[in-house]
Amino acid sequence: MKKVKFLATAIFGTLLFVSCSNDNDTPEPVNEEEVITTLTLTLVPNGGTTPITLQTRDLDGDGPNSPVVTVSGALTAGVTYNGTIVLLNETVNPSENITEEVEEESLDHQFFYTIGGGLDVITAYSNFDTDGNNLGTELTLTAGTVSSGTLTITLRHEPSKPNTGLGDAGGETDIAATFNVTVQ
Repeated sequence: MKKVKFLATAIFGTLLFVSCSNDNDTPEPVNEEEVITTLTLTLVPNGGTTPITLQTRDLDGDGPNSPVVTVSGALTAGVTYNGTIVLLNETVNPSENITEEVEEESLDHQFFYTIGGGLDVITAYSNFDTDGNNLGTELTLTAGTVSSGTLTITLRHEPSKPNTGLGDAGGETDIAATFNVTVQ
């Protein structure tokens, strides 16, 4: 009986010692999500100089005020535009350019462009992550025939890459904005 008690105590002590060992497991650093108050898509027509801007600003975040959404003009049918996205955190002074962080962490981000409501435009990615997958802070947009509808821009954090679009990308939405767009 003494041997059983001794063995039980020895096993319990060994398990306790092993389970309490200091394995020096350093926790993963927390990568806080960036605050994005403003998204601006600037579209410059090929061979032209007057840009079209699509912007959403939500300076109070989840506060009571709705985002201010603006579109500076109409697209011209048959014209191809070179687009760039700028993301800002305007809750700090000076404002922080979040686009730089998205591009530095390109493997963990992707923009998606969703066209709706009969809008006749085609978008194509112009920049890519370090593995050659779509990133989308730069794009081309080709305006088709006279039409109107919506263009929704969505930034996903940690999407599955490669993917066939927003539907199978997964990940978390960092920002999404819908713009009413006209092609004349």
